[in-house]
Amino acid sequence: MQLEILHDSIYTYAGQVETVRHLAHLKPRSNTNQNILQSNIQVEPSPDVYYETQDIFGNNASYFSIQERHPTLIIKSRSQVETFADTASPFPSEKIPQWEEVREYFKYSTLQKWDSASEFLFNSTLIQYDALYAEFAKKSFLPNRSILKSAIALMKQIYDEFEYKAESTNINTPTLTAFHQRTGVCQDFAHIFICCMRSLGLPAKYISGYLLTNPPPGKVRLIGTDASHAWSSVYIPSYDLYNNLSTGVWCDFDPTNNRWGFGSPGEDYIYLAQGRDYADVSPIRGVIKGGANHDLQVSVTVRPINTN
Repeated sequence: MQLEILHDSIYTYAGQVETVRHLAHLKPRSNTNQNILQSNIQVEPSPDVYYETQDIFGNNASYFSIQERHPTLIIKSRSQVETFADTASPFPSEKIPQWEEVREYFKYSTLQKWDSASEFLFNSTLIQYDALYAEFAKKSFLPNRSILKSAIALMKQIYDEFEYKAESTNINTPTLTAFHQRTGVCQDFAHIFICCMRSLGLPAKYISGYLLTNPPPGKVRLIGTDASHAWSSVYIPSYDLYNNLSTGVWCDFDPTNNRWGFGSPGEDYIYLAQGRDYADVSPIRGVIKGGANHDLQVSVTVRPINTN
C-alpha cells in the first residue's frame, strides 16, 4: 500500500517572536514494514539553521532555529510511504517464553548480559510504576501464559474496558488520571499499556505514527481532519533467553483499535518514531523568546496514493 501523509502545524503568536529553536519528529524512516519513497519538511519563515540527524532511539530528527522576528510559524511535513503487511512471527509459538521467564530474564544481576531492550523497563517522563497497573494487568497475565498471549489479552482488556473519547484528555493529562477515569485517546491507551508492562518488569516502548482512516460509504475523504496516532511495542525474546539473544523481536500492539502484529499492526499504519513515552517523540518541541501565548492549529491528512 502506498500512502501520502500531509502534516501541517501553524503557530500564531500573541505578538512578535524574536527567536525559536525547535526539534521535530516528523520524518518517518524505512524499516521492515515500510519504505520511505520521499519525505521533506518546509518551515516558514526560512530557518537560519536547519539540519537533520538521528536521535538516541534511531528516529529521524530535524533541528531548526529562526533568528528573525515573526508573528507566525508554519511547519509542513510531506511524506510518501509504501507499507507492507504484517510480518510473520520469527519463531514458532512454542518458542515464545512465558511472561514470568521474561520478567526473570530482565531482573538485574551481576555479570548479566546486556540486552538493549532493558532501556524500556524503567520510569520515564510520562510513565511511572504503580501497583494499580500491575493489579489491573493480572487479569491478562495469567500464570505460565506466554508473553505474546498475555500482551494480546492486555491489549483487548484495555480496548474493552476503556472508552475512546476525543478531547477527554490532553498531552499534559497524567496517565494515572486517564487510567482512573477509564476514558482517553490513543496516547493515553498506549501509555497505560506500557505502564502495565513495565510495572510487571517487562520492557515496552511508545510508537508514534499515523493510521489511514476510511470515510463512511458515500462520503469523500476530508483534507486535514485526520490525526496522529500512537500505539505500543513489546519485546518478545526467543525461548532460549540466555544463549540466543539475537532472535528477540518487537511486536506492536494498538489498544485503541485492538490490533497487533510483528513489526506493525497492519499495512494501514505508518511508523514515525519510537521512545520511552510521548515526551521522547513529540512532533515538535523547543523554546521561543518573545511572543507570549500562542495558538496552535494542526492539520493531518493520510490518504492512499493513486498508482494507476
